[in-house]
This record gives sequence, structure tokens and C-alpha cells, in this order.
Amino acid sequence: MSGERLAAWRAEFYAPVASFRDPLFPGLSHGLPLPPPSTVRGLLAAATGRPAEDVPFGMSAWAEGSGVDTETYHPVAAGGANPAVSGRVRAVKGGMTIRDRPFLVGLHLTVWLPGPEGGRIADALRRPRWALRLGRSQDVVHLRGMKRVELEPAEEGRVGHTLAPASGHDIGSAQEHRMAASVSADRLTTRWADYLWCDIPAGVARLRGAYREVGGPRDREDAIAGAAGSSEGEQAVWLLTP
Repeated sequence: MSGERLAAWRAEFYAPVASFRDPLFPGLSHGLPLPPPSTVRGLLAAATGRPAEDVPFGMSAWAEGSGVDTETYHPVAAGGANPAVSGRVRAVKGGMTIRDRPFLVGLHLTVWLPGPEGGRIADALRRPRWALRLGRSQDVVHLRGMKRVELEPAEEGRVGHTLAPASGHDIGSAQEHRMAASVSADRLTTRWADYLWCDIPAGVARLRGAYREVGGPRDREDAIAGAAGSSEGEQAVWLLTP
């Protein structure tokens, strides 16, 4: 990691509803509590119009609530054994089925985009090439604001809900998630990585391989909840690679 400060853009997003199915549980509708980095890369690629975006970025995410929806699936058999009629297939083995789908409500996402490439993407977010969605095609995400910031290498900072690599810190309450770091443009190759994320915003901690936003704001959930001590320390950021 460079010892110099980095110029970056901080982009704030909000999605009223979003759902991120965990593909490591095939046949089950197990949901993730935050978008995987590959999904955020898809969001950035929609803004720029490129097939993929492989730039490093930092991210933090949390949701105001969650729920479970009951959905009807109409899978179409590749061999044509159960053809769809008016978008529906028969309720036979391998046909129409009902599943529970976990979803998040009031999803807040912060993305840090460093360097000239970050500036390029920030420009594209102002006039995106495609509609901005997060997860499923019907889950529209709103850009709430962008701000120029500076990131400096740090050995200590406020973790909050920032996504970190598995070696990023030693907070005991952090959850470890294996998620897709990137997906190839042809969707044939997925690179997986292990990450740390805190569902309850974590305070100041020792960091490894991290930056922090110089004079950065408190974690948004801390600010809403008025958490004690949340104003101490500057926001930690890990730049994630594909």
C-alpha cells in the first residue's frame, strides 16, 4: 500500500428494497446482508457503459431492516419439456415452484473511488449510461450525493460497516462472508474472496492494509442512532481489488 494520500470520490447510494442471493447455497434462497463487491462493480459498469469495471474501490453498507417475500418461480426447461405459456409453466417436477426470498429494506451504500479512474466513474455516475440497479433488475438504486475526499494510509480508524478483507482487522464481533469479488463479462468465471463485515457498527480499531478518510463523517447509522463515541476516529476504508 502506498504511503501517500489518495484523492478520491465518495458516492452515497440508497435503495428502498434490495435482495442479494448467496450463490454458495444452490437451491436455497439464502440472502446476504450487503451487496457483494461484484454487484457493486456491476453498478459502476452500468454507469460507465463498459462490460466490466476492474478499478479498486472501498465500500460500506447497512440496511434499515429486512424481510422475507414469497415468490413464484417459473423455470423454463432447456429441452422444452415444460414450455412456458403466457410466462407460466406447469407445477410439475422442475416446473413452477414457490420459494421464500429474503430482502433488505432501506439499504445505504457508500463507495470510495480513488484516483483518476475514480474521477472517470464519478463523472459517469452523474449521467449514467444505463439505469442504476443493485442486485435484481427491479431493485433501482438512487445516487444521493458525491463528494471529493482524501484517503490516507492508516493503522487505526473507525470501522463502522466498512467491508474489509479477511486480514483487515481483528474485531471479534465481525462476520466473515465469502462473496464474489468479480464476475467476468461473459459470466463464466467468478473470483471469490473472504471479507469481514460488522452488522453492528464497530468503533475505532487497529487496521491492516487500510486507509481512512481524512476528516470523514461518522458512519451514517451511528449518526442516526447517536451512538456513543461514534464521532471518535476517522472512517476506515479498504480498497478492494477484483
